[in-house]
Amino acid sequence: MATKSDSIHHVDPEKLDLSDKAEPSNNKLVPNIEYTPAEERALIWKQDLTIIPLSAYIYFLCFFDRSNIGNAKVLNSSTKNDMQTEIHATAYQFNIALMIFLVGYAIFEVPSNILLKKLRPSRWLAFLMFSWGAITIGLGGVTSFAATTGVRFLLGVFEAGLFPGLVYYLTFWYKTDERSVRVAFILASATLAGAFGGAIAYAIGHMNGARGLSAWRWLFIIEGVPSCLSALLVWFFLPDYPEEHLKGRYREIALARLRVEGSKSHDRSMTKQDAINTLKDWRLYGHYAIYFGVGVPFSSLSLFAPSITAGLGFTDLRAQLMTVPPYAVAYVTQILVSWSADHFNARGLHTAVFALVGAIGFMASALLPADAYTPRYGCFIVAAAGAFACIPPMLGWLTSNVYSTAAVGLAVAINVSFGAGIGQMPGVWIYKADEAKIGYPTGHWVNAGMLLFVSVGATGLRLYYGWRNKKLLREVEERGRGEGVRLFKL
Repeated sequence: MATKSDSIHHVDPEKLDLSDKAEPSNNKLVPNIEYTPAEERALIWKQDLTIIPLSAYIYFLCFFDRSNIGNAKVLNSSTKNDMQTEIHATAYQFNIALMIFLVGYAIFEVPSNILLKKLRPSRWLAFLMFSWGAITIGLGGVTSFAATTGVRFLLGVFEAGLFPGLVYYLTFWYKTDERSVRVAFILASATLAGAFGGAIAYAIGHMNGARGLSAWRWLFIIEGVPSCLSALLVWFFLPDYPEEHLKGRYREIALARLRVEGSKSHDRSMTKQDAINTLKDWRLYGHYAIYFGVGVPFSSLSLFAPSITAGLGFTDLRAQLMTVPPYAVAYVTQILVSWSADHFNARGLHTAVFALVGAIGFMASALLPADAYTPRYGCFIVAAAGAFACIPPMLGWLTSNVYSTAAVGLAVAINVSFGAGIGQMPGVWIYKADEAKIGYPTGHWVNAGMLLFVSVGATGLRLYYGWRNKKLLREVEERGRGEGVRLFKL
């Protein structure tokens, strides 16, 4: 049976009733049927095969097109055919071009998540995908710093809605204790893109001068085309909502199991009051703060991994290739950590622990001698694995503790706007070009400090939720019944 006891000793965490009010019409529209664990597993497997590979593929291409400028910056630099040299930009100007992407990214997160529900996920995501692919191709034609900056801003505008949109999209299909690992599979495709990005940049580097174009121009052109073509795949094959895509018994089970906690396609779009209630829910700012903290190492690793490896004694094309192992390790670590976080209902603890692991990796990188290349490369792998691994549990934790459809969409968008937009801006500046020979200590120390902040913040938020849950249980005991009580996810 899928239902659990409502007794005080077995309070169902899926039936918490807190300040985030679910729309009262939700449950009335969905029958409360019974189903077996085997039926539920079959449904989840069917959903996973339909949704997760395609969603991960979308984000894979998104991250490819966002981070390839880091490869372009140093590609064929030994022959002065790298992007920075050919657009006649100083190191400072090039960082401006990197940061302007994040300005567009931060501004358009919230509007994009609102449009996702209004216009349907498949259509909106396909539109975004085609747009950023075309813009990436356009980057292959820039000849100046000003043009690069303008095109990068547009890229940020159209990529802004993808990741928060996918996280929001999953809340229509999965229960709270199923989301982190699926977010991890999607987010881990970014680390996979980072790994492949270095290898592909290495290969494209040998095209330098082909048809009169430098290799970095070919990099943007070749990597932008798949996004444009794949937009058609998303438009026709990404299902929007379970009640429309699934049939028969599968449909009944999908609706019944998300009767309380999932987002609903039939819920109203966000109203002014929904926005006010979400903005005034102060505990959510704890989530936003720690996501802001992880944004700095995330962006700096995404943009400067080739530069960091170049500072570890690897030159030119080999520096591209040596970005692969850190991303590969981070990929595996993300999946395992996220599964464990959901399985043990311990997202806060996993976030805190692996943020600490990442911080230790960065601190060791900063403290080791600049010429200790092999140990510092090992620390770089540990740092990347820890930094990336704590992100999916953070996002799963947030969506697990927001209960109405409108609030989830807004909270996720604000969270990613803080972290992936504003939070990533400092990451553009911390790896200073003039520190390459001394091992980029500023970048490593800043990343270590931000991850320590994440670790402390996640621990504090976990303790707060534990205290609130005990308080709720005491109130239930005083009332003498557990019906309608819904505990915070930890």
